[in-house]
Amino acid sequence: MRPNKAYQTLNLKILILGSMLALFLLFVLRSTFSSSSLAKASTSDDHHMHDEIIQEKSSDTIRDCNSLACNKIPSSLAQALIHYSTSTITPQQTLKEISVTARVLEKKSPCNFLVFGLGHDSLMWSSLNHGGRTVFLEEDEAWIEQIKHRFPMLESYHVSYESKVNEAEKLMEIGRGSECRRVRDPRHSMCPLALKGFPREVYETKWDLIMVDAPTGYHEDAPGRMTAIYTAGMMARNIDRGEIDVFVHDVNREVEDKFSMEFLCEKYMKTQEGRLRHFTIPSHMDDLDRPFCPE
Repeated sequence: MRPNKAYQTLNLKILILGSMLALFLLFVLRSTFSSSSLAKASTSDDHHMHDEIIQEKSSDTIRDCNSLACNKIPSSLAQALIHYSTSTITPQQTLKEISVTARVLEKKSPCNFLVFGLGHDSLMWSSLNHGGRTVFLEEDEAWIEQIKHRFPMLESYHVSYESKVNEAEKLMEIGRGSECRRVRDPRHSMCPLALKGFPREVYETKWDLIMVDAPTGYHEDAPGRMTAIYTAGMMARNIDRGEIDVFVHDVNREVEDKFSMEFLCEKYMKTQEGRLRHFTIPSHMDDLDRPFCPE
């Protein structure tokens, strides 16, 4: 999620500006409706009744302004609109890729959203999940401080990874062993792919969505996303009931491709758009005989 080069694209800005236009039109329609209602009241023959209606509507308007902040959009959303409308650095995901996760958030938000990675798209994900909890896990402490300085409202944690991309083949073989196929809390797993060093709330929160867009994985000595993908799948299987939507970005790369299909399971995959795959993984705790992957 943290970019290794600057992406400049107009598609996302068009989407954001379109959202701003939609909000403006909604405000105009509401204003027009209110004006129309007052105009109808003014045609009444009973002037006393007319005065009461106007007074009542004025009181309602005052109450609405107090309770709904005069229909203002939340300040966090306003900040996101301004940021993405004026920034020359845009998220690494394409508009079509972003739309896959956005559609799920539209149905589930406000919800709990865990994101592996912290970057230029973090404010967008937090805003799309307005009213919910969005948590970001990042390996680079200096990058966390940089983003926190710009967007202090984002909740992020520094995490460490011990793996390397050049270990991927060995870790794949280990992951196929019986211990790594046993569903349990990652903190208590004996599988080397299970990440155990996250903050406690990461393990104890029931996540609705998990996005794997980190750690760094584009060179041999980078941590790679082998353990992140495995752990995301294990956290999804370990919930008491229901299902979790898991997204993996950069599946054009070998690690993300093979590990997502192996540990999130090809038959759990809902869709692929560009470099993004979307999986829906059900709880395995409510059916202990459920195989690790559907047959």
